[in-house]
Amino acid sequence: MNGATSPADRSFGRLDEKGSLVAADTALEELHMRAGGVPGGSLAIPQIAALAKLASRLGITVSRSVITADGDRDLELHIQAEPDSDGVKLAVGGWVSREPASPAGRDPELREHDFLRADADWLWETDHTLRLTALSPDAEKMLGAIESFVGQPLTGLFRFVERDDGALPILNALAEHRRFERQEAVLRPEGTQRVELTAVPLIDGNGRFAGFRGTAIAVEPQPEQASVSHGGAEIPDAFGRQINRALRAPLDRIVASAHSIEAQLDGPIRGDYAEYAGDIARAGRHLLGLIDDLVDLQAVEREDFEPEAQDIDLADVARDAAGLLSVRASEKNIRIDRPADDESLPARADYKRVLQILVNLVGNAVRFAPEDSHVWIRCETEGDLAAVIVADQGRGIAADDQSRIFEKFERLSADEPGTGLGLYIARRLARAMGGDIDVDSAPGQGARFVLTLRVGS
Repeated sequence: MNGATSPADRSFGRLDEKGSLVAADTALEELHMRAGGVPGGSLAIPQIAALAKLASRLGITVSRSVITADGDRDLELHIQAEPDSDGVKLAVGGWVSREPASPAGRDPELREHDFLRADADWLWETDHTLRLTALSPDAEKMLGAIESFVGQPLTGLFRFVERDDGALPILNALAEHRRFERQEAVLRPEGTQRVELTAVPLIDGNGRFAGFRGTAIAVEPQPEQASVSHGGAEIPDAFGRQINRALRAPLDRIVASAHSIEAQLDGPIRGDYAEYAGDIARAGRHLLGLIDDLVDLQAVEREDFEPEAQDIDLADVARDAAGLLSVRASEKNIRIDRPADDESLPARADYKRVLQILVNLVGNAVRFAPEDSHVWIRCETEGDLAAVIVADQGRGIAADDQSRIFEKFERLSADEPGTGLGLYIARRLARAMGGDIDVDSAPGQGARFVLTLRVGS
């Protein structure tokens, strides 16, 4: 490390509320000075400073690997930034020195991404579940109060638009954990402001996918201000806003912290402690799902609720849903057999709401299907209706229970995951679009859910 102190394990420091390095051990202090810093001045290592700023803004501990220049070499570090009332505590591990990447051999698309970032209207970041963890202040020009969007799914803010060849760059990037360029999207809920998205994957200290960091560039005139929304639907009343604001932020912090403990990002811990952290994370995600469902429930039960009517390709929406659930399916070695790329089925419905329905149906199929099995998605025409069929090889549903599963807060067993609202909301949405959802199943023979909608032009 160019003669600098090489810590055996970790280096520690503290930033005050202004981002000044007010305390540091020898290794971190020397690196700060070599980067052009002064004692007690603003932290001069931009990658660490940015991570500390993110942790402070979100109010949660953030752990991530970074690469920073150190003289004529690169230095790979693992940073943990923990905010508190006095600023941000830093723990710096790794300290792997290596030859820098050759600028001449650098991927030209990466250079192009740097230029796009410089020209971006605003920046965004997600976690590994594609929930938004940060939006830059510039986003307020388009979105209004950006705090309302942090913690929501990325699909709640953007409706992704296909390229002319039918491709959705973000889906391929998600499946392969790589970057994507110029994904066209429409801001929800109005669906008039178009943006282009570019993003790079975030990889944690264990080499696992940790989310995306990206840019947004407006390609059409901006609306004056978007409504506070969730999942594409405007939050209808004070109760919805209160539950969203009061519960989502602390739950996000709990889940994020539990994930860090479970992944042992801070070092090895007892196996049972890691299991406890996993249980906490799962419980937190369950409660976040309940919040999502309650907000959606309020929307679909309003008398004036009316989904958008547009021409969509049901086969394409089915492929999108399969892509979004491919990682979850792979964890159980389940193959999702989706419609062929050249298959098309026009329908008249709201793209976002149909995707929400199919993610629910395919997600349930993956959840209840046994390991090493298949989930099938088929598209058919039934008279004047377009139909998407989702079938699995799970335990099936008894005839007496097939009407119950569509009732509000209904679960067939207390041990079943979920809130008991997913299928209720899905059927309400389908019927609001002039369609329906039915189920055909028998115990031990899997389940077959059929979404029908009006045929499009």
